[in-house]
Amino acid sequence: QDIAADVRSNEKDIKGDTRIGCIGTTGRWLMPRLLPVVANKFPKIHVTILEGSTSSLLPRLLDGSIDACIVHLPVEDENLTSHSLFAEDLMLLVDNKHDWAKLDKITIAELATKPLLMPPKNTALRKILDRAAGSQRLVFKPQAEIDGVRLLTSLAFEGFGAAVVPATAAPGWIKGEFKRVEIPELPRRVVGLVQRARPLPSKATTAIATLVREVVTKYGAKQPGIHIGKEAFPLNRKP
Repeated sequence: QDIAADVRSNEKDIKGDTRIGCIGTTGRWLMPRLLPVVANKFPKIHVTILEGSTSSLLPRLLDGSIDACIVHLPVEDENLTSHSLFAEDLMLLVDNKHDWAKLDKITIAELATKPLLMPPKNTALRKILDRAAGSQRLVFKPQAEIDGVRLLTSLAFEGFGAAVVPATAAPGWIKGEFKRVEIPELPRRVVGLVQRARPLPSKATTAIATLVREVVTKYGAKQPGIHIGKEAFPLNRKP
């Protein structure tokens, strides 16, 4: 169906279906801005958005269940291609009753002194945390391993433990009995658009992928904790 739609369409009249996966923290701010643009520029493209974690979306991309996905990079698979969209600050989220709630900033050495709610091993976010600790010959102690940033964040909100999460997981408009604490030594996470190397994407998928990059460029820097453009890389922040 996608091939047939490509043959019949031109650049001004692209039609077809495309399925885009997206991690929840990015989808929360990106989709309300992307979907109206899609409806305006490409009214004949039908877009289905599927939310999931990076570890759940990549297998679906590989087996063809979705056509592209917006996930936490890096993606190490020769069958996939990726394009970095933005870099995002990581922060500590704790309940107001936690000992760390009195802090505005925290070091990696301090983080290693108490158990943390953490992503599972070999996930992109866990690799950032383990490498940061390892660079100082430290090891973070998992209180529990949670696959899914939104669930990880919810547990921290509810006071089940401290968690390191992306800035967009706890935007400023969310209020509650919790504290956001900066971690200047941590590198930013990178979020990117990933597609299969073969077969080539349909015109509908290519059009939406282009719009994703345009919308991120226009609105990304307006989101607290998100950095776009050349200044976002390299990803290490100065303490």
